[in-house]
Amino acid sequence: MAKVELVPLRSWEDFFPGSDRFAKPDVKDLAKWNNRVVSNLLYYQTNYLALAVAVFLFVGFLNPVGMFTAMAVVSAVFVGSVWAGENRAVINNFKRQNPTAFVVAVMVTSYFLISMMGSVMVFMSAVTLPLTLIFAHASLRLRNMKNKLENKIEGAGLKRSPMGLLLEALGQQEENFQKIQSFLEGKPKE
Repeated sequence: MAKVELVPLRSWEDFFPGSDRFAKPDVKDLAKWNNRVVSNLLYYQTNYLALAVAVFLFVGFLNPVGMFTAMAVVSAVFVGSVWAGENRAVINNFKRQNPTAFVVAVMVTSYFLISMMGSVMVFMSAVTLPLTLIFAHASLRLRNMKNKLENKIEGAGLKRSPMGLLLEALGQQEENFQKIQSFLEGKPKE
């Protein structure tokens, strides 16, 4: 098993090259759109982390108590959902069959718990704003050859990254691993 490595920070020209490298996703082909988002999340993960930290720190300076409350609740719900997915067969099956619904359930649960503690606006601005920016970039940014190559290396298990582990924990990459494994197993037989 490969060790976990942080992906290098991509240059600004690669991350935000201009309008010619951005396009609307095909909303009729959800599999292709999901593949684009997952690929960009893996390739630009360090850039996305820097963006999220910048927004997180900005909002944290504006409301530190609300930020700590929101951070603690989201972390607890995420860790609890991953633990439940690993240790409860019903939840594990749901996560495998409906990965997007599982992520939405985790987010909705976090939202309701945070609203009970009065830190909804902090959550909305500190967590949702970076997630929205990241999802928008990952959805609109077209992949290049280097992006595709890096993702194949990650998918084959030759290299691991924090985003790859997070996506795997959320059940977003199981299909990719199964496709690559089927391809590799089928190749020697031919």
